[in-house]
Amino acid sequence: MSVGAVVFDMDGVLVDSEHLWDQARRDLVAETGGVWPQGAETAMLGMSSKEWPVYVAEELHVPLSPAEINADVVRRMRAGYERELPLLPGAVAAVERLAAAFPLGLASSSNREIIDLVLAESGLHAHFTATVSSEEVAAGKPSPDVYAACVERLGADPAACVAVEDSGNGIRSAAAAGLAVIALPNPQYPPGADALALVGTVVSSLDELDVDLMQRVRR
Repeated sequence: MSVGAVVFDMDGVLVDSEHLWDQARRDLVAETGGVWPQGAETAMLGMSSKEWPVYVAEELHVPLSPAEINADVVRRMRAGYERELPLLPGAVAAVERLAAAFPLGLASSSNREIIDLVLAESGLHAHFTATVSSEEVAAGKPSPDVYAACVERLGADPAACVAVEDSGNGIRSAAAAGLAVIALPNPQYPPGADALALVGTVVSSLDELDVDLMQRVRR
C-alpha cells in the first residue's frame, strides 16, 4: 500500500522539549508547596492539557485550579520557546524532505498555542496540512483520539499513514489509530519493550527519515 500521509509527534520528535515541560511543572510544584513523587514525569507523558493539570492539582497537591496550573506552565513554556526554540537536529530538513512527497500531519499533546508557536518560530507551519492538539479531542495519548482526528482532517486512510513517535504512550496512540509507526526513542524517557513491539522500525535520528523508509514501513 502506498503512503497516504505522514503524521509527526512534536515534543521529543521535532523539539527537544519533554524535559522543559518537566522542569516547568517541577518549578510550579516547588513554588506552590506541592509534592513531586518519583515517576510523576513519566505518568504525565502523553496526557493532554485537559488531563495533566488535574493530575498536578490532585496528585502533586498544587493549591491551584487546573486552569491556573495549565496557564502558568504554558506561560513558562512560551517564554522559554520565545528565547530559544529547542529544535532537534535535522527536524527542519526531515519535515521539508517528507513534505515534498506526502501530506503531513501533526498530532501533539502540547497545547494549541504551543503548537502554533513552534510551527511559526520554526517556519514549518506551511508544510503541515493538518495539526491536532490532544486538548481538542476526548482523551490524550495513549488513546488513539489525536491520531484518528489528524488522519481524518488529512482525508487519509489510517492504514496508509505513518506516524513518527518518541514515547511509549505516543507509539500506543498511533498504533491504536491504525497507523504504522516509526520510533525515534527519547533517551530521557525511552519507550518500553511492549511499545517498541508495536513499531515498524526504530531510527536513531531524524536524518534517517526519507521517502524510501516511509514506503518500506507502510508495506
